[in-house]
Amino acid sequence: METDKNRNIIVRKLPVTGLSCASCAISAETTLKNHAGVVNASVSFADSSAVVEYNPETTSPEALQEAIRAAGYDLIIEQKAMSADAQDERRASHLKQLKRNLALAFVFSAPVMLIGMFFMDMPYGNFIMWALTTPVLLVFGRQFFVNAWKQARHLKANMDTLVALSTGVAYLFSIFNTLNPEFWHARGLHAHVYFEAAAVIIAFILTGKYMEERAKSGTSAAIRKLMGLQPKMVTRIGADGSSQSIAIEMVQTGDLLLIKPGDKIPVDAEVTDGQSFVDESMITGEPLPVEKTVGHKVVAGTVNQKGSLRIRAEKVGKETLLAQIIEMVQKAQASKAPVQKLVDRISAIFVPSVMGVALLSFVAWQFSGVENAFTFGLLSMITVLVIACPCALGLATPTAISVGMGRGASEGILIKDAESLELAHKIDVVVLDKTGTLTHGKPVVTDQLWADAGTMPLKSILYAIESHSEHPLGDAICQALAADFSETVTISQFNSITGRGATAQSEGETWFVGNRQLMDENQIEIPANWQPAIEKMYQEAKTVIYFANSTDMMGVMAVSDEIKPGSAKAVKQLHDAGIEVFMLTGDNERTASIVAQQAGIKQFRANLLPADKAAFIQSLQAQGKTVAMAGDGINDSHALAQADVSIAMGKGTDIAMDVAKITLISSDLTHIPKAIRLSRKTTITIRQNLFWAFVYNVIAIPIAAGALYPIWGFLLDPMIAGAAMALSSVSVVSNSLRLRKG
Repeated sequence: METDKNRNIIVRKLPVTGLSCASCAISAETTLKNHAGVVNASVSFADSSAVVEYNPETTSPEALQEAIRAAGYDLIIEQKAMSADAQDERRASHLKQLKRNLALAFVFSAPVMLIGMFFMDMPYGNFIMWALTTPVLLVFGRQFFVNAWKQARHLKANMDTLVALSTGVAYLFSIFNTLNPEFWHARGLHAHVYFEAAAVIIAFILTGKYMEERAKSGTSAAIRKLMGLQPKMVTRIGADGSSQSIAIEMVQTGDLLLIKPGDKIPVDAEVTDGQSFVDESMITGEPLPVEKTVGHKVVAGTVNQKGSLRIRAEKVGKETLLAQIIEMVQKAQASKAPVQKLVDRISAIFVPSVMGVALLSFVAWQFSGVENAFTFGLLSMITVLVIACPCALGLATPTAISVGMGRGASEGILIKDAESLELAHKIDVVVLDKTGTLTHGKPVVTDQLWADAGTMPLKSILYAIESHSEHPLGDAICQALAADFSETVTISQFNSITGRGATAQSEGETWFVGNRQLMDENQIEIPANWQPAIEKMYQEAKTVIYFANSTDMMGVMAVSDEIKPGSAKAVKQLHDAGIEVFMLTGDNERTASIVAQQAGIKQFRANLLPADKAAFIQSLQAQGKTVAMAGDGINDSHALAQADVSIAMGKGTDIAMDVAKITLISSDLTHIPKAIRLSRKTTITIRQNLFWAFVYNVIAIPIAAGALYPIWGFLLDPMIAGAAMALSSVSVVSNSLRLRKG
């Protein structure tokens, strides 16, 4: 909960229950916005939550809850919210139950469909179908009837209403025909049953629901993992020097904390004692850990490396930079409307319209003057409800997404939901993170210079020295030399010199490894013939490491985070498609300029914090541009959440992949233009599916109501209506399957 002191406005995020489709979220949001005292409200169907800004002097959470309940939903306002683990368990349990219901619905529906289509005259066939259909509707599909009843109590209707009405009427009508076939035989008609239509409809709609819920279940994973960056317990040092393990919530500003090697920094603080390297990639995105000594600042969520530190807490709780990143990601996700599938947007009109047409057709038949008007009217009403069942509409989006996702996965592209697919064809700008996205994300040795004599022994000595070093560049050098050194060398008197490098003794000789300043302090000259190569290393923004004995330069190594092989090609493909490309990085201007030049990117921004990246994307969006962001780090999570289409590198952090809507498994940037093309094809398929599903309803509903009877004497049989309904679903699925062929 937050409070805006300037306006006396409280902002709360509260769970909402009873949302079964996006139109429900819109209805709940409208209810909250229209409530007295509410400044603004946003209801997300994706994570079933509401972010409400309200004046506590005018309204209260209890009043908001009462208003939501009056609309057919509920608001959970308990102060002690359910723990993240408990929420995860509840979501997992719900998804497991839905999957079980889906599987059993198909198990029970399959024999019903076979009997209804091919063995209608078998002994007791109707009773067998009745027995098998009953659990499908009343157990596995119970949620549709429960939700429809909740809506009906408040004089509202949604897609659940239509599913419940169509399947319920078909089911009850079939029971009547099973028990009283003479009613129709006396009127010269056959007593058809439509159990198979009711059962298959529930099974198909459950398929769409399961796919939808599975996508929703991962929505808040990014936030939970960001929260997991902060340790639950910390070691506090008392005034008498004693240490005590306490919960993170108990840490107060001014507390002295002990950070051991490998520990996560719990709060924003200042180092008071010790020396170590801290991995700050979650903030800066840069792969090299930063050296921390007395007086340096450290931030929550970063990871201490090999040394121990004592730090004094400066910002705790919601004041830390990590907490601010979490809050910004939450706001960016909440600020975007939930996925607005066309079928949900028009359901408020479609559902009551179908119900109205069904009832109107029944009434119209009573005034038609034809023989058996009641019978024809009843059949027409049922036929309208059966043929208008939103099965094809419900499958239009999830089947296309499913096939599109399968096609993408086979090409190394994981697509999460329809929102990114719908927006991808509008992309104007692609924003790329530097480290780990354009580059490999880890330092490697790119260049080596060695004195002519004794190269192999020199490599052995350098390897031995760097293996004692705690500097992160030492690991890169050891990896480069691991396959080359010829013998094990013993070193002594190893000494790390802060900010310069290290010295050591071996076989009576003093050796120096470090930067140019260390060489100058010990009067070690660089060979003139090495100067051009070393100057080139500096021009390419590489880190240069010098290796010398007490008198002469023995070797030089350059370490850099190299650009990926496919980066320049991907940028060119995006440019050729008319898409602007920007590079954003927390690195310095010089390094950023070099990498941008190598990748063929003309526009870049350097020295950016996570909030700066998100603000830059927001500024592009303010210009009316549709922005895609590609990144791999925790520091990119806010920008990814802000972007219209977010793309994560598969070898990046779990948090970046959770926030992003698209993940590239291979981290090859050439998959970005490929993903855009695939998204466009999938979007087109979704639109085709929805178009034909709606056209089917526009044509079929009037025919089902009896529009052709006055002209040709044709009245559509509910059995044919059930087949037509199934055919519409088959056409949608078949059209989606075309995506497999590209």
